[in-house]
Amino acid sequence: MIRYSVLDLAPIKQGEEASHAFHNARDLAQHAERLGYHRFWLAEHHNMPGIASAATAVVIGHVAAGTSTIRVGSGGVMLPNHAPLVIAEQFGTLNALFPGRIDLGLGRAPGTDMRTARALRRNLAGDVDSFPQDVVELQQWFAPVQPGQPVQAVPGGGMEIPIWLLGSSLYSAQLAAALGLPFAFASHFAPQAMMQALEIYREGFRPSAQLDRPYSMAAMNIFAADTDAEGERLFTSLQQQFLSLRRGTPGKLPPPAEDVAALQNEARHAGVGQSLSCSAVGSPETVRRQIAEFVEKTGVDELMLTGQIYDHAARLRSFTIGAEICRGLVRQPEAV
Repeated sequence: MIRYSVLDLAPIKQGEEASHAFHNARDLAQHAERLGYHRFWLAEHHNMPGIASAATAVVIGHVAAGTSTIRVGSGGVMLPNHAPLVIAEQFGTLNALFPGRIDLGLGRAPGTDMRTARALRRNLAGDVDSFPQDVVELQQWFAPVQPGQPVQAVPGGGMEIPIWLLGSSLYSAQLAAALGLPFAFASHFAPQAMMQALEIYREGFRPSAQLDRPYSMAAMNIFAADTDAEGERLFTSLQQQFLSLRRGTPGKLPPPAEDVAALQNEARHAGVGQSLSCSAVGSPETVRRQIAEFVEKTGVDELMLTGQIYDHAARLRSFTIGAEICRGLVRQPEAV
């Protein structure tokens, strides 16, 4: 079977608060652990009323404390927002609390609008351009502490915490290949450069101390239900959220639209369909075909599923169907 994992944005639903999102994230992680999902990642976003995982390391600790075997990590931490030493200490602390279960996925974007980015960043000018240097610096903080080293990450120094690079363009694919790191592509919302990025990563990969061969992951939305119609109805929550984002009015995750056909038509005209084209939507049979085609097309070593579903029970059901499908797909890569 192919390795399969979960990306959670800790969605805040209309009518609820962040506390509900954190409870649901932990419950979903426990559910995913029972179903054999390999890892559970949370993403850093800021100034987004519908996403609760801004303090990503804190939420990772909350989820890891409620699970026992599933890997938990960031998908990702937006490194330009932070000093590398701070991230080394945060994830060193997580690894000390939950040994061997913590992943550190890194992104180059701010994970927010530019006004919020200015409020977040240490030094806005040039931060994106310093991303490769920041990644290398972060790796050095995790290296074994040397005698007389004046500054250390405590905890963090000497810890083997897997670092991933995440991206939705070619830049991070090139950097991941050059540094010999695993690479995850954000195809669940920006699929346009996916195939080219994966090709660049595989062709340019240089073995490293962390990884001796390329290891790729791609993300896919999943809205699986008992029927195609129900899956399409669940999907309208994410479509509505994307439409609001495109209009500059991001909000909490809405319930499914009552008029599914009208919403889908509106989403097509707004270009949302292209952004969300890497989505498996419908009955188990339909979703199985869509996932199989995606895995065959991309050749990824691992599939990361994500689903912004309003009803929590329906969300659990969707990930159950996803696990059953992935268990039937043949490919078992080496552990990363």
